[in-house]
Amino acid sequence: MNIFRLAGDMTHLFSVLVLLLKIHTIKSCAGISLKTQELYAIVFATRYLDIFTNHISPYNTIMKLIFLGSSFSIVWYMRYHKIVRRSYDKDQDTFRHYILILPCLILALLINEKFTFKEVMWTFSLYLEAVAILPQLVLLQRTRNIDNLTGQYVFLLGAYRALYIVNWIYRYFTEDHFVHWITWICGLVQTLLYADFFYYYFQRFLTLWKALRSTYVNDCNLFDYYACSCKNNMKLQLPA
Repeated sequence: MNIFRLAGDMTHLFSVLVLLLKIHTIKSCAGISLKTQELYAIVFATRYLDIFTNHISPYNTIMKLIFLGSSFSIVWYMRYHKIVRRSYDKDQDTFRHYILILPCLILALLINEKFTFKEVMWTFSLYLEAVAILPQLVLLQRTRNIDNLTGQYVFLLGAYRALYIVNWIYRYFTEDHFVHWITWICGLVQTLLYADFFYYYFQRFLTLWKALRSTYVNDCNLFDYYACSCKNNMKLQLPA
């Protein structure tokens, strides 16, 4: 495992921890799309069918269990927790996510690396993950004012996939016969979907960074930025 793969995994893990932190400490899922979380639960359930039959390493198994358990627990909290579910804005989260499932399944049946059940399900999970963020992005565009933890969660999700692309590039040049077109294209599509969000996220970052540098006479760091944004619950504003 190279440093880029590890960084991608840890960024993905941090994104889940940020979301769970929001749900457990604030008892709120405001700004979070249940539709996206349900799609991610399907993604992990179909991707990790071999969790107990194909052992690669303890690290791999633990990460699979974490993502499976966290995705279904988040869905449960948003649907059934008596306090958390009250903060879910179902009137805004209206993206018809089920229309994404069938096309991804059909595409997986038609375009895959090997026509077996597990391989088709793995490919289906790649296609579905590439577009699973769409309900969340649509919800953010509708609500426009995004709280700090939600913004951090979405940013970390996008950063995880971007780091995986760097990992694939690294492995392409350092390993023999490392070519996985389906994985690469899905990852690229997924990353591109975050482009608009990244643009406004970094705009806010630069604005606050400049303000901090002027306040502390250039003696500030990323920790100061994060602490300030958390303390003041600074919101990311998207255009209408």
